[in-house]
Amino acid sequence: MTSPCVICVAITGSLPTKANNPAVPISVAEQVESTHEAFEAGASILHAHVRNDDQTPSSDPEKFARLKEGVEAHCPGMIIQFSTGGRSGAGKARGGMLPLRPDMASLSVGSNNFPTRVYENPPDLVDWLAAEMLAHGVKPEIEAFDLSHILKAKEMSDRGQLAGTPYVQFVMGVKNAMPADRDVFDYYVHTVRRLFGPDAPWCAAGIGASQIVLNDWAIAAGGHARTGLEDNVRLDRDRLASSNAALVRRTAEICERYARPVATWQQARRILGLRSAAHGQGA
Repeated sequence: MTSPCVICVAITGSLPTKANNPAVPISVAEQVESTHEAFEAGASILHAHVRNDDQTPSSDPEKFARLKEGVEAHCPGMIIQFSTGGRSGAGKARGGMLPLRPDMASLSVGSNNFPTRVYENPPDLVDWLAAEMLAHGVKPEIEAFDLSHILKAKEMSDRGQLAGTPYVQFVMGVKNAMPADRDVFDYYVHTVRRLFGPDAPWCAAGIGASQIVLNDWAIAAGGHARTGLEDNVRLDRDRLASSNAALVRRTAEICERYARPVATWQQARRILGLRSAAHGQGA
């Protein structure tokens, strides 16, 4: 297998703080610097959340705008993906940054349990977020915490609510949701290929200690990989990750093990069917 592997770096998230790992980037300036390091290490997608000064999650479009501007300046061509997740805001505030026209945005199409709460994604909100993404030319990344979410993505695609071939990411290892189960993972891959075609791109994300497990499974199976301090702050049981770039480099090493080149941003844009980069360089 020699197809390029797209590496997504989830730099911050809504939960990890500097108490968990001092390398977690909180301010926009820290996020831009951390993203640049990860970009240099091989990440071609930035998955972005923003935070308040006290490290609490935010959905402030102004913060997203400054982050987007900084990444475009320092990481030209990198795919920018904003989170519309439910920990950063409520209701339509979750999509308030979509008019900024990032390349992509996460889209959770169904609800599930999280460690201490229900992660609510009611159908009317899912439909509204999808419509906003269509209106602003933003490609959704379907966050599949459950098999039903993949089937829901197919339904939405058939209805014209999603443009192009859906890009599905399996999220495994969240407490009280889907664990990192190999048989389930294999069936997810089978389901994506059955519903969207054998060449449809897909990705996998593992939480905590599951991160490196899902990186390995996805890369070996021909999918794409997500890493970063949002999902996991450690290299192993005894060592904190020194940076997002360190986790990207670890993922790139797995790519090398399976003889899969790390995708450039140009290749990543082609694989995902994205428009050319905003700064004018072709994809």
